[in-house]
Amino acid sequence: IVHRLDKDTTGLMVVAKSVPAQTRLVAALQQRNVTREYEAVVVGTMTAGGLVDKPIGRHYTKRTHMAVHPMGKPAITHYRVMEHFRAHTRLRLRLETGRTHQIRVHMAHIMHPLVGDPLYGGRPRLPKGASETLVECLRSFDRQALHATMLRLTHPITEEVMEWHRPIPEDMVQLIDALREDTKQFEEQMDWL
Repeated sequence: IVHRLDKDTTGLMVVAKSVPAQTRLVAALQQRNVTREYEAVVVGTMTAGGLVDKPIGRHYTKRTHMAVHPMGKPAITHYRVMEHFRAHTRLRLRLETGRTHQIRVHMAHIMHPLVGDPLYGGRPRLPKGASETLVECLRSFDRQALHATMLRLTHPITEEVMEWHRPIPEDMVQLIDALREDTKQFEEQMDWL
């Protein structure tokens, strides 16, 4: 295994077929020559993209958690807004570094935790007047809404640039559809007022 995905994060990851290939791929990852992009749904409305450049280390007291920590290792996450909802935002994220739980920690640090994140998200936050469909969808979403959607690297033997894409899984599709419908209903109600 060249790099890992957090438990319950879906999508693409790299596994080498030989030790020499793994050595080269790990080196490429450390030199930031592998591009990894993710899609996520976060709590709150974000107005613009940006980046989080904060070091990550072990949490002071919760040893299974990570946290932004001044003595941690450098960590950089780029993000851009893909879609706005009433009280949530769909993001595209690109990792410049690859720390444990990096996206989850960085998004929680800027007060936009991932929907369903059991470690960093807290209780589900339901928008006021949310539809029954959205309430049920948010309450039953039992993992972080995070998917590794694109992977680009140079083949360790042939040196060919390779790229893969993976569409978001059905549970995230249903979540996004419920958020769209709730936003549409809310906007229609506001038009009546």
